[in-house]
Amino acid sequence: MHHFFLFAAIFMALLIIFSLYRAVIGPTVLDRLIGVNAIGSKTTALLILMGLLYHKVEMFVDIALAYAMLNFIAVIAASRYFQKRKGLFDEIEGTQKEGDVS
Repeated sequence: MHHFFLFAAIFMALLIIFSLYRAVIGPTVLDRLIGVNAIGSKTTALLILMGLLYHKVEMFVDIALAYAMLNFIAVIAASRYFQKRKGLFDEIEGTQKEGDVS
């Protein structure tokens, strides 16, 4: 069972690389926010797998919950900021802002 958790942790780390690509190269702000949120979610699962590997699940669950809560608050704050200040749809060509009539 130890090898299964180790393989799952390595696979999860490789999946984080794909989300990192979306977070860095993403064509819009929304793509970047989704990429960062996916990295945070996968990191939370990776922390639980590390707890299973080290036989200290109770400690890693607390760390994972704190990290998940911080990740959630950070993504919500960033999305609110871009919605209010920058505009999430400004980078997408051909979209209309609210109130625009064409």
